[in-house]
Amino acid sequence: MTVVSERNVAGADRGTGGPRARRVSKRTGILLLNAVSIIAGIAIWWVLSGTGLQLPTPPEVVTKAVALLGQGILQADIMASLGRVLAGFLLGSAAAIPVGFLMGWYPVGRGLFEPWIQFFRTIPPLALLPLVLVLMGIGELPKIFVIFLAAFLACVISTFQGVVSVDRTLLNAARVLGAKDGTIFLRVVVPASTPFILVGMRVGLGSSWATLVAAELLAAQQGIGYRMQAAQIYYDLPTIFVGIAVIGVLGLVMDRLLLFAETRLTGWQERR
Repeated sequence: MTVVSERNVAGADRGTGGPRARRVSKRTGILLLNAVSIIAGIAIWWVLSGTGLQLPTPPEVVTKAVALLGQGILQADIMASLGRVLAGFLLGSAAAIPVGFLMGWYPVGRGLFEPWIQFFRTIPPLALLPLVLVLMGIGELPKIFVIFLAAFLACVISTFQGVVSVDRTLLNAARVLGAKDGTIFLRVVVPASTPFILVGMRVGLGSSWATLVAAELLAAQQGIGYRMQAAQIYYDLPTIFVGIAVIGVLGLVMDRLLLFAETRLTGWQERR
């Protein structure tokens, strides 16, 4: 009798739409809203370009992008900028996570690192770029370093906040059950801090792209920022818009990948 009842409930749930169906429906609705928003934004851009503002129309930008792709220029610039961002971002995040854990878990680590973290947080990485160029030259190293710094500062604070925000009840419960500090850290603190870490990485990714473009404006022979600066000299607005669009698309794709990783790694977390 119980088995029959459970089957009836499951069948009714499938018929009326269970939690999974509701999640799929919600995701579909959000995707539709995204599409409407993008189309509306392009339409507004097109209207503004026809009102006398000195803006290229979307077809002009697409034509310019196709021309740059045909010449192989856009691919080379994308690879140069993407390589710098990935190198600085990954190195900065990899360094920030252990430092954030040390600051949050050990009072000694917090006492040693926090003054310097807070000091450099008040200084934009771009403000250090002239000094970095003097010390490191105009090669790839200074560009990657300032990107590293931007990603590191964004992620380390978020990781630290994740560690200190772990529910004390969870820690006390683990100790009551006989868990040692190492086990508590690996089985409780790290999982509970993961959402904070991934949010910090997403913020650091945005800072990395902003820092990269500025670095390429000052000292680069190739890259999206360099191409936009060269286009500015000749008042080539379509090329500038191509650069803006490419940066936005690349940043959005990378952010979606991090969001996907967050969903997979924090499936236990309640979501709205």
